[in-house]
Amino acid sequence: MSVLIFVELDEGKIKKSSQEAIFYGAKVAEMMGTSATAVVAGEGDQSELATAGRFGATKVLHAADSKLNEPNGMAYASVVAAAAQQEGSSVIVLAKSSLADAMAARLAGKLKAGLAANVLELPDLSNGFRVKRSIYTGKAFAYTDLTADTKILAIKKNTIETQETDASATVEAFSPALNDGDFGLKVTNTEKATGDVLLPEADLVVSAGRGLKGPENWGIVEDLAKALHAATACSKPVSDLDWRPHHEHVGQTGIKVSPNLYIAAGISGAIQHLAGVNSSKVIVVINKDPEAPFFKSADYGIVGDVFDVLPRLTKAVQAL
Repeated sequence: MSVLIFVELDEGKIKKSSQEAIFYGAKVAEMMGTSATAVVAGEGDQSELATAGRFGATKVLHAADSKLNEPNGMAYASVVAAAAQQEGSSVIVLAKSSLADAMAARLAGKLKAGLAANVLELPDLSNGFRVKRSIYTGKAFAYTDLTADTKILAIKKNTIETQETDASATVEAFSPALNDGDFGLKVTNTEKATGDVLLPEADLVVSAGRGLKGPENWGIVEDLAKALHAATACSKPVSDLDWRPHHEHVGQTGIKVSPNLYIAAGISGAIQHLAGVNSSKVIVVINKDPEAPFFKSADYGIVGDVFDVLPRLTKAVQAL
């Protein structure tokens, strides 16, 4: 009857968002008087998988088939479904991501489960099973009652504050029965974002728009990001102009982020951009136009030239 948590790996390491999912799942298990079990698909180091115990998992089921190394929503859904059946899990937790979205929908169909995405808090079990969710790109909340026997919860990134212990999870080999249909989807090419801090996992983000005037000026953005140990991002027009790679595009048609701090430099604040960042806990806007729409959504605003303000902020951070 354990709570089951699907864990994603990145270059053999447990993703930060999956650490949050493990911690959340362990808390739900505690509420239900049971244990938390993680399931991992693809090859990975046993000692790294055991670190799931630091966030509350007591056991890790490891489906180490090399065919599972490439992210595959169809095959992963079969793996998690088999693990849920083996463990008798009525609650399955995962971190919301592009991979998890594709996998969770299939998993819900396989298990005839209720699915709630963008979950923000621990469930209310006082009268059934109710979860609080973020909807309308973070503009509103919804309270959803899950009545199916099996429930799948996709946790919104950067909303669960984890706490680590020195515990270690036991790692068990797991060999679910997979068929050719599970691999009907083929991954032909994978392009990964690069950088010291990857945007989807970042707690801090420094973003910029056409106010930087050209790609040759992006050094002042990268300098501040490096000082803060933050990820870099950009607006859609910047990526469309090929000033920055498309995997840095944040907005309604790009990556949606919810960091603790989002710094926007030289971005006007079109509604399409706001749709991707309005879940950020703190938004700082830097723009020389005091009428820029972004100021209406900012927690803090600086009216000034980004070429003057960003270097000053960098020096101040470095001084700390």
